[in-house]
Amino acid sequence: MVWLVIGLIIFVVLIVNKQIDTKEFVQETEPYFRFLMEKDYEFYLTVKYNEEASPEMVRKLFGQRVRNGLVTIIAVIIFNFSNLNFINILVSFIAGYIVFKLQYINLKNYYKANLHKIDLMLPYYLKGLEILIQHYTVPVALARSIQTAPEIFRPGLQKMIARIESGDQSVDPYMEFAKDYPVRDSMRMMRLLYRLGLGSQENKQEQLMMFSRTVSNLQNKSREQKYKNRLEKMERKTMTMLAATGGGIIFLLLMSMLMISNI
Repeated sequence: MVWLVIGLIIFVVLIVNKQIDTKEFVQETEPYFRFLMEKDYEFYLTVKYNEEASPEMVRKLFGQRVRNGLVTIIAVIIFNFSNLNFINILVSFIAGYIVFKLQYINLKNYYKANLHKIDLMLPYYLKGLEILIQHYTVPVALARSIQTAPEIFRPGLQKMIARIESGDQSVDPYMEFAKDYPVRDSMRMMRLLYRLGLGSQENKQEQLMMFSRTVSNLQNKSREQKYKNRLEKMERKTMTMLAATGGGIIFLLLMSMLMISNI
């Protein structure tokens, strides 16, 4: 523990004297921390930043997480330097890990906050896909749908198409997409899509009609949900307006009573 403290002090002194470039140091040490990168970290980045989430951007943002975590560890140790013990060092590493995780937690919360929007958009995307499937095979239709798909679906679609084009003919790429977007009926729709891709040309029309009916039902549910959301929003606004009006009237009555009692 003593050697750890001495090493940290020397490290801080070298940084203060500009003998170590912190940016270059983080870039060089970042690969050693790659084992801490979450499996879905890149996916959450692509959901939020879309095409901007290049490999370079992923490395940069992950490097920032590593830097923030290390700085936190050093700062907490220096703060508790006068009473340094095993518990305080353990607390510093826990604090550093929490700071390291913050960006990932924010990305995950952003994704969860958009699940409701995804739920409403998925039926309309599937309707456009249904039209493409009438003229192309399912994999080709999926690839062509990327250009017109909502941005939030594009990372999942690109990942699914990449797996299909690599030779994966199982249902796994479709299920992976459904897991990435775990909204109403996404699992069932991906299974239908997979079976539609496997079907022969003779029964394709029948399967396509079943897919079309299911998509239409989803669209109806989506419209009902939109109307319900609008109604609830109007009700909340109405209740807020009534509460504000009632509160204002009560306040004026109380003020009037106080003025009358003071006369």
